Amino acid sequence: MSASVRIRGFTMVIVASILWGVSGTVAQSLMQHYQFQTDWLVAVRLLSSGVILLALSLLGQHRQNVWHLLRSGGDFVRLLIFSILGMLAVQYTFFAAIEAGNAATATLLQYLGPVFLVLYFIIRTRKLPSLAQVTALVLALGGTYFLITGGNPGKLTISAGALAWGLASALALAFYTVYPTLLLGRWGSTVVLGWSMLIGGVVLGLSTQTWTYTEMIWTLPSVLAVLFIILFGTLIPFYLYVDSLNYIRPTETSLLASAEPLSAVITAVFWLHVSFGLFEWIGCLCIIGTVFALSRHREKPKEVSLGVASDETRRGKLEKV
Repeated sequence: MSASVRIRGFTMVIVASILWGVSGTVAQSLMQHYQFQTDWLVAVRLLSSGVILLALSLLGQHRQNVWHLLRSGGDFVRLLIFSILGMLAVQYTFFAAIEAGNAATATLLQYLGPVFLVLYFIIRTRKLPSLAQVTALVLALGGTYFLITGGNPGKLTISAGALAWGLASALALAFYTVYPTLLLGRWGSTVVLGWSMLIGGVVLGLSTQTWTYTEMIWTLPSVLAVLFIILFGTLIPFYLYVDSLNYIRPTETSLLASAEPLSAVITAVFWLHVSFGLFEWIGCLCIIGTVFALSRHREKPKEVSLGVASDETRRGKLEKV
């Protein structure tokens, strides 16, 4: 593979990660300055993105998968489970963590998701953790400690609600990562994510009656911010991230995705003036370091590491998109 092709893949992942990170800060701005609520933002984001993804799927080569999935019996049940406990849960807990705290800490706490996966696979396989896994766990614990205490064990620098939602977001991300592997392999990423977004958005919208919310302040900046979250915080980075797997390895993609929490922290600090001291920065680097530590861990070829399929399975998924 030529260097120019690999550079293209690297660029796609970095841009996607930066957009994801910035979108969290944009959501925080909407909540703080324009009175937008988590329920409304998540429902609209999921519904809009789901409709667009399914529309694109209907224009693709495997358009029949859009409707066949709904008549698939067991896979449709799995789709419902993933839509609510995966897609909706990971989106809602993340935005709730932002509302209770800020985009920087919410993104960093969500990045503990792979650590929960490590613990899950250690318990499931009943194997001693590797040196890379132990290193990742130590970095995760240390990073979380510095992030939530600022180096002072007698004081929390974030609210208990922000911490709870952030950890819930990490758990939801772990489930979101490992559960839909079979669905993605059979039906393709665009179809599965499109339906899960649409179903999750409908469930949240109906349960909270988000159409009754009238407190939001609608101005040109707030309209542009909502459009940014839908397009540049969801659809565009999703396609860039998935397409990058055609050019670089999944392990490289995971490492480059570390740009997301960094971009979230930087934009939150310099745009929204979120307080971030030395110990918070140390915690940030420790949590990001878990991704690098886990990249040193190697599973057997037939096993799945951290819920991410092998290169062969990934290629099979991409061929169905």
